[in-house]
Amino acid sequence: MSFIVVISVALGILYGIFYSDSFIVINLGFLSQSTLAILLLSVGLDIGSNKSALSGIKDKIYSVLIVTLSVIFGSLFGGIITASLFKMPWNEGLAISAGFGWYSLSGVILTNIGNAELGSIAFLSNVFRELITFIFVPIIAVRLNYLSAIGPAGATSMDTTLPIISNNTDSNTAIIAFINGVILSALVPILVPLLYTVM
Repeated sequence: MSFIVVISVALGILYGIFYSDSFIVINLGFLSQSTLAILLLSVGLDIGSNKSALSGIKDKIYSVLIVTLSVIFGSLFGGIITASLFKMPWNEGLAISAGFGWYSLSGVILTNIGNAELGSIAFLSNVFRELITFIFVPIIAVRLNYLSAIGPAGATSMDTTLPIISNNTDSNTAIIAFINGVILSALVPILVPLLYTVM
């Protein structure tokens, strides 16, 4: 699956370079949103058809807390390490990592409260996080475990990366991934400016 993702991205880049005026490229926003909606609908159908997954949602609270807290602390620790390696202030490294993969929002927030360079770094690092998720989720699900496959996705586990998580795990994990994404998405607009200004 990871190989297919890499090939798809490479083909998309080549198509965009040589056919930038095509119908697909011009209407890319609409086509992307439509495709994502169909993928999320299929995930919802899969979860909804699994009655046991929905009935045991209270039993998943512990798993959701473990996964979400692990993603938060792991991301922030990674932000500190990266800031140290690149001789950046810790507050900037923490704020960038608190984007949890939500590149559009974290980039805008840090551009507004910091500067365009910081916003660009946040945007790119969170875009790369999402791309890495597409490549490594299938490997992590097989080599480690299903819950670990949620980690790289961060906030995107509720939308763009949910289909690949669902496809490589099971319905129970997809529910946990969705809730994890909702919680992290709610925390991004709080943590990014807080860590930038307070630290």
